[in-house]
Amino acid sequence: MAKKRVAFAGGFVRSRNGLMVLSVLCCVSCSIWLLWGPGNSGILEKLGIRDLRNPIKQILFDRFNSSTDQQRALALLISSLDQDSKTMPYERELAKCSPDQVRVFSGTLYSILSQLVVAIGFFSGGFAFGVFTKSSNKQFQLQKHYRSHRWSKNLLILGILLGLSISLWIFVNMNATITERMKETLVSMCDERARMLQDQFNVSMNHVHALAILVSTFHHGKQPSAIDQQTFTEYTGRTAFERPLMSGVAYALRVLHAEREEFEKKHGWRIKKMETEDQSLVKDDYNPEELDPSPVQDEYAPVIFSQETVSHIVSIDMMSGKQDRENILRARASGKGVLTSPFNLLKSNHLGVVLTFAVYNTSLPPNATPEERISATVGYLGSSFDVPSLVDKLLHQLASKQTIVVNLYDTTNVSAPIRMYGPDVAGAGETYISNVDFGDPTRKHEMHCRFKHKRPLPWSAIAMSVGVAVIVLLVGHIFHAALNRIEEVEYDYRRMRELKVRAEAADVAKSQFLATVSHEIRTPMNGVLGMLQMLMDTELDPTQKDFAMTAQSSGKALIAIINEVLDLAKIESGRLELEAVPYDPRDVLDNVLSLFSDKSQAKGIEMAVYVSEQVPEILIGDPGRFRQIITNLVGNSVKFTEVGHIFVSVYLIEEIKNKEGDLCETLSGFQVVDETKIWENFTLLKSSTGGNNAINLIVSVEDTGVGIPQDVQCRIFTPFMQADSSTSRMYGGTGIGLSISKCLVNLMGGEIGFVSKPGIGSTFSFTAVFREGSKSSSNIKRHYFDSTLSNVQGMRGLVADGRPIRARVIEYHLQRLGIHVDIATKQDVAVQTILDSCCTSGRNHIDMVLVDKDAWGEGSGKSFPRLFSECQQNEHQPKMFLIATSLTPTEVYDLKSAGYADSILKPLRLSMIIACFQKALGTELKQQHTKRKPVPLQSILRGKNILVVDDDLVNQRVAAGTLKKFGARVTCVDSGKEAIRRLQPPHNFDACFMDVQMPEMDGFEATQKIRDMENRVNELIKSNDASSEIYGSVSHRRVPILAMTADVIQATHEHCLRSGMDDYVSKPFEEQQLYSAIAHFFESETKDEVS
Repeated sequence: MAKKRVAFAGGFVRSRNGLMVLSVLCCVSCSIWLLWGPGNSGILEKLGIRDLRNPIKQILFDRFNSSTDQQRALALLISSLDQDSKTMPYERELAKCSPDQVRVFSGTLYSILSQLVVAIGFFSGGFAFGVFTKSSNKQFQLQKHYRSHRWSKNLLILGILLGLSISLWIFVNMNATITERMKETLVSMCDERARMLQDQFNVSMNHVHALAILVSTFHHGKQPSAIDQQTFTEYTGRTAFERPLMSGVAYALRVLHAEREEFEKKHGWRIKKMETEDQSLVKDDYNPEELDPSPVQDEYAPVIFSQETVSHIVSIDMMSGKQDRENILRARASGKGVLTSPFNLLKSNHLGVVLTFAVYNTSLPPNATPEERISATVGYLGSSFDVPSLVDKLLHQLASKQTIVVNLYDTTNVSAPIRMYGPDVAGAGETYISNVDFGDPTRKHEMHCRFKHKRPLPWSAIAMSVGVAVIVLLVGHIFHAALNRIEEVEYDYRRMRELKVRAEAADVAKSQFLATVSHEIRTPMNGVLGMLQMLMDTELDPTQKDFAMTAQSSGKALIAIINEVLDLAKIESGRLELEAVPYDPRDVLDNVLSLFSDKSQAKGIEMAVYVSEQVPEILIGDPGRFRQIITNLVGNSVKFTEVGHIFVSVYLIEEIKNKEGDLCETLSGFQVVDETKIWENFTLLKSSTGGNNAINLIVSVEDTGVGIPQDVQCRIFTPFMQADSSTSRMYGGTGIGLSISKCLVNLMGGEIGFVSKPGIGSTFSFTAVFREGSKSSSNIKRHYFDSTLSNVQGMRGLVADGRPIRARVIEYHLQRLGIHVDIATKQDVAVQTILDSCCTSGRNHIDMVLVDKDAWGEGSGKSFPRLFSECQQNEHQPKMFLIATSLTPTEVYDLKSAGYADSILKPLRLSMIIACFQKALGTELKQQHTKRKPVPLQSILRGKNILVVDDDLVNQRVAAGTLKKFGARVTCVDSGKEAIRRLQPPHNFDACFMDVQMPEMDGFEATQKIRDMENRVNELIKSNDASSEIYGSVSHRRVPILAMTADVIQATHEHCLRSGMDDYVSKPFEEQQLYSAIAHFFESETKDEVS
């Protein structure tokens, strides 16, 4: 359809098409050339848009390399920053425009303006012609023959003349531009090489300065010296890669004439003189032993330390050379690095320079006088630079298609410059000179650059001028194709806008879908969890209560699975936030083990948790997210482990820094991977964060499962990715748990990692930062009984197990109950301890013995009581408990006859241990029928009239039961319309709990109408049009309305508040959440009643 709209129809239209194409061809061709002309002739080229990209990229790359080298130099010693590293910023170079560059810029600007004028003329002509050809078809039909002939002839002549003129103008302009750009290229290339040479030299100078400070600190600042020739050689050899431009480094000690004899005796050699004072080229068979002793003078500078590459200069007096002597004198007086004039290096035909730094024995102020510097001088550190090698390497790095000839000169003596690098042959064209600053203000250096080959013919200009005629003919087709392309782009743009609207709608639909799914699933779960909570409020024995709590935890785990999908959406949108509330991490871990206890017992794998005693009892953080991470990791371990064990351990990072992994001692005896390999990559192990109040934890989940193949370990944290396609079929799961866990760990300020070997198992570890909480916090929910604690605190127990790590796990749980624990890893020691306890009483008496079923071998624990059967009738015999991963009904039946009071199934958790002790030790908790002291929520809700609005009868029962438990009088309705009728003033309701999603009228609409109704009443009372007695003697009526929502999307919460609701509670709501939502509405009334 787009092409049909562009097509021309009819004979006249075809004739007009030819005229339009012939007229517009020149306009378009000139426009294309003006903007994107080849051979540096386009406006974009003249503005430098293309040309600046590569130089800027190269300059950024050079600066990056320079910064990296400077950081390496600074790593040797921060003091090396005292050496001024002078660089030539690119912006300063651009600001220094020579008069020639100003003229070039002016000419370019004039050329651009003239081209723009021509282009505007062509554009105007084409536009006028296009408007003219859009006249009525009838008028053109009357004059078509005359107009066609006239316009064709005129346009043909105009096209030929214009083509010839443009061709000539293009050649002249392009030739001038190419010549100018060649000059600019030469300048840019020369300045670039000079700058990089200078920067690399300054970086090397900083390294030498840093080495001088090291010598001052560790040779002269330490008694005895921490540096000798071997140390110096090894250090300079290992750090030679940081000084690639240097031939070698040596240190010469300042020795006065009076100290010469003692110095020579100390070192065992004589101070030797250089072979020649001017340091001319020496022979290849150079032998320092054949040199003459240094003549008598005021002071000497013999080399005592040297790099291996220049070891032949040890014992040579640097003050005996003319150039070196001048360098030494200037270096110690100025405190900066100084350079010699170019000379031939020893054992080399290359021309080079020597850089010298003075070494001082004290820290001098920045404004120290030359006399102070000379008196503080103790030695001199020098290094030689191989200039040809340095420049060759630089030119190799900056090799380009356009070859230039580079010469480097020492122009300190202007009348007789010294050529340090470059050939004698002359290059082609002009020469450009760039100054090079090597950091020594007394030495001047220049880089001379010129092109190696003669400038070729301007083939681009020739080709452009000759090809204009051909281009004019081809542009017609290009113009027609461009129109079609523009139409396609417009169509694609409209299509893109439509897709954008659809994508935005899809995003809204996804959010609405997640909210709906969350609501529809959480609503029945509200009934399940609410009824479980109501069941737990009835009189249950400890075992029943533990079952109910486990069922409730499982329901919450299902809610957590729903939240995982929502979390993924929150993470993608960046809206996931963490809570900061007090909680007990040990309770969280017990809760997680309860979720997986049935699966682990069914598989016969051992599961345990251990928390270091140094971990605080109460932490401040997000317990739900912490539990979510542990649940994901333990769930994966249970899923992929068939034999062996799963072990969760929690330590402070401060403990783990000095802890060494023991791969031989494991929970089940199976081999495990080395978890210390993970810790090497954790930054928290290298430096703690979070301040003095921060608690840095490291949590590890170790298993003996199938392991993770090496080729998929790199994508293990990728959402919806598993080891292979068969994993989800065999083990289930969505593959998002680990990716969510990683995001949560990052939000907690930690890191997560793993190590795994196929066939051995995996260990996942993560770090997290929390704060220590108060033990008296009333927000902590505990799953054990305070009365039981008081009954067993102070008792003494014995743990008999041949595996120390398994015994420590049992000890950890008993110590949480306040029981004093002894551990016996050998069978005979355990038997003797029990026999001794039967004969004594008091503090040393053992009240209970916990024996693992496989303490000293498979099934060995079952027959353990027979070893001391003679004491079984003793009144002081302790209670025996068998701990096992699983027990058959026959084994349970035989426990009594074997001498055991009861058994405890793994995984161990506090609630099960308490239930077992209550049953076996006769301390079963009796239900308290006496009136309890009202909790704060009971004080607030007692006697309040609450209206519950929910279309689901189960949710009505849950909400009503929860509120009635705290003393409220509850009325339930099932629709928003009924809620409006009940809340019609006057009414006696103190608050309303409103479901947000109901048929006919949802909670949002009902709340808005209730607020409108209240506002009208308040206006009537305020304007005295109605008496307040009619509306219950209330001058301003506003009933608190709290949303009951199963949707945890933040947008829904914001919608609740915008609709006039005062707050919200998410389904299923808990006591603390309910208290937080309603406390500020009724606390003042409660205080008045109390007073």
